[in-house]
Amino acid sequence: MNQISEIRRQLRPHLGWHGARLSFIALFLVALFRAKTVNLAELATVWGGNAAEESNYKRMQRFFQSFDVNMDKIARMVMNIAAIPQPWVLSIDRTNWSLGTTDFNILMLCVVHEGIGYPLMWTMLKKKRGNSNSTERMDLLERFETLFPNIEIAYLTGDREFIGKPWLSYLMLDKPIPFRLRLRQTDKISKGKGQPAIAGSHLFRSLAIGETRILPGKRWVWGRQVYVMGTRLDSKRRASKNEDEFLIIITTHDPQNALADYRRRWGIETLFGALKTRGFCLESTHFTDKVRLSKLLALLAIGFVWAMKAGLWRHIQKPIRIIKAHGRRARSLFRYGFDLLRRFFTASPQSLLGSEFHPIQLLSCT
Repeated sequence: MNQISEIRRQLRPHLGWHGARLSFIALFLVALFRAKTVNLAELATVWGGNAAEESNYKRMQRFFQSFDVNMDKIARMVMNIAAIPQPWVLSIDRTNWSLGTTDFNILMLCVVHEGIGYPLMWTMLKKKRGNSNSTERMDLLERFETLFPNIEIAYLTGDREFIGKPWLSYLMLDKPIPFRLRLRQTDKISKGKGQPAIAGSHLFRSLAIGETRILPGKRWVWGRQVYVMGTRLDSKRRASKNEDEFLIIITTHDPQNALADYRRRWGIETLFGALKTRGFCLESTHFTDKVRLSKLLALLAIGFVWAMKAGLWRHIQKPIRIIKAHGRRARSLFRYGFDLLRRFFTASPQSLLGSEFHPIQLLSCT
């Protein structure tokens, strides 16, 4: 059985699509790893089969223009292949970029595992550069809870954008979800109703660099009672002089671990890197229509989880070296798998790791 037929056979239980659509997905994924870009013109040059490049290009255009992709099936497929143990750590964030006069702005929810976020669902925000609003965030979580009603959530992480009374009220009152959210250092914190509200930077001003403090008892933030902890950041490690001097976290429980938990939020930034410059070069797309871009993200989500499974398998066979200075791996698991799949589809499979390596089988959920 050739590679495309085998990939199609593995995809069918997840998606239930007919043969022609499954063949397209299989061909697209193989071309994606060969070309290392989502640019359709580049993909057309490495597309399998005997058709001319122009025909391949038009075939891709027709798919993104007319085929309806069920995003719920994609989300279930990614999670079935990933097999991430519960409870899940969720992270929410935006990624944005510009192409000429067009702004791209994507709000995404992911599950963080092995230091990286797995893309779960996303919202293509209207053509604006600014932050998401509470309604857009709540709609995203509603979609998650509808699709995965029985999943146990460890906590949700979010940066300074993801704050405000409606958002906190939703997380704490409507459908309680544990969270570790970062405040702006100018946000006001109070001991109780009627008590003066003081900026977080003032409350933590006596901290030395790297020192942390948990404020005693719960405090009022955005009209809700939460635990508050903070740490002073090293100025040399801040992104700019305008970056907050303090990292201030609010949580509903377990404040002693809030800082370590919040740091897992970085997994979604690592995911964005994998989708963009460190992997699939999402920014090279010329799509300006948000529906087509969302379909493209769905295919990248499949490619991403496949690369992660390959990286995890390869790491077991040949562990990645650890760089001792910061405790991180010399190469990411995603890139470890991405490079292996690229070699598999551009070179002779026998030249890799021997007959035991069957990357197509990694698409199975069993």
